[in-house]
Amino acid sequence: MLTTHPYDDDHMHEECGVFGIFGHSEAAAHAALGLHALQHRGQEAAGVVSWDGRTFHSHRGQGHVADNFSSESVIRKLPGSVAVGHVRYSTTGETMLRNVQPLFADFEFGGLAIGHNGNLTNATTLHRQLVRRGCLFQSTTDTEVIVHLIAISLYSTVEDRMIDALRQVEGAYSLVATTGTALIGVRDPLGIRPLVLGKLGTAWLLASETCALDIIGADFVRDVEPGELVVIDTNGVRSVKPFGRNPRRFCIFEYIYFARPDSIVEGTSVYEARKRIGAQLARESAVDADVVIPVPDSGVPAALGYAHEANIPFELGIIRNHYVGRTFIEPTDNIRHLGVKLKHNANRASLAGKRVVLVDDSIVRGTTSMKIVEMVRQAGAKEVHMRISSPPTTHSCFFGIDTPQRDKLMAARYDLKGMAECIGVDTLAFISIDGLYQAVGEESRDGERRRYCDACFTGEYPVPLTDQGETRAPAQLSMLTEGNS
Repeated sequence: MLTTHPYDDDHMHEECGVFGIFGHSEAAAHAALGLHALQHRGQEAAGVVSWDGRTFHSHRGQGHVADNFSSESVIRKLPGSVAVGHVRYSTTGETMLRNVQPLFADFEFGGLAIGHNGNLTNATTLHRQLVRRGCLFQSTTDTEVIVHLIAISLYSTVEDRMIDALRQVEGAYSLVATTGTALIGVRDPLGIRPLVLGKLGTAWLLASETCALDIIGADFVRDVEPGELVVIDTNGVRSVKPFGRNPRRFCIFEYIYFARPDSIVEGTSVYEARKRIGAQLARESAVDADVVIPVPDSGVPAALGYAHEANIPFELGIIRNHYVGRTFIEPTDNIRHLGVKLKHNANRASLAGKRVVLVDDSIVRGTTSMKIVEMVRQAGAKEVHMRISSPPTTHSCFFGIDTPQRDKLMAARYDLKGMAECIGVDTLAFISIDGLYQAVGEESRDGERRRYCDACFTGEYPVPLTDQGETRAPAQLSMLTEGNS
């Protein structure tokens, strides 16, 4: 089978999106719609667990949300006024049904369904300790580590058990969980991964992004704060902050690539932030050119900002086919080469004879950039200048983003000149880290300087990488041999 995602394979991928709803008669249907809006955060599997007042109901499956929840019969099998949902992208190995979330477990206090966006950096260490205590793992997800920590906690309430469990984990997480009688949302103490609170009539919602609220007509209430645990039940919303006050370290790559452009993240429009990033990139690395071309779709807002600031015409010089999935074609070398054009094709009329500025969000392995540049040159471009709306990606992420090992990252292997030669461009430039901070807004509403998690650019990890070891090269958690959260 030939994959027809040759360009997406060279992007960093968010690993998950979460959604929860409490107090709506059509909870599962709304959860499925919310997951549709979060599809970009996880495209390998989807699941929904609902509660009808007596029993939990679950439907989980591999593939897109539409592959699993477009049937009315499926939704009818998920009755109740409470539901949690999850979309998943695995980082290693194949996606297996036992790894699809939300995970569900029966405890002495009753059932609990939980979905997780993020990655625990001490999951392997905790997994080893839990196995020694006799815990039996049914999946290879780091989320199940949290489940077992809740199970063995000596506290009496679900809320206290969850707090006890999360005090033992390191890394990044946004969680949604339900006991049936309550919906719980919690965000890691540094707020690395996003989580928002919304309302639809009398129903309350939790979601990874505001676009999941928009699709069902819900109102955005606020961001869940870093280190905050919210409990939603028939009495309303109650907030607990058990982890103390910590500096925010929100993932800056959410603004660059991960979040949907129509989302509001941490009080900032993602679309406007990306345009400002493009404008700053133009101020830092101007070049004489005839046309600015985005690498679709993620490069479009930054290219618009670049073109406006540089006063260079913006054109769609690369056309993306949005209806390509997978094709069952024998992957000979010749067919594989043709397969890269199934998703993108050059618009020769906008490129022939032109000095082109190509704007993209990042360079990871560099394979995408090479093929895009080759395509643009074959379409007749006279010059090709590539501008990247993020700093060079020099380090792996361990906080919920799928990145290659460091020795596979182009920016970790080559200097700027070497990268330009390898990709085949006339010039190459990245936005500076200071320019990126300025573009996304380094001052918060209370006047304090914002800090972000920018470890993929700087190597400054805000939490310990316990499972990696000081002498080991960065790698994804060895425990997660068949995918993680």
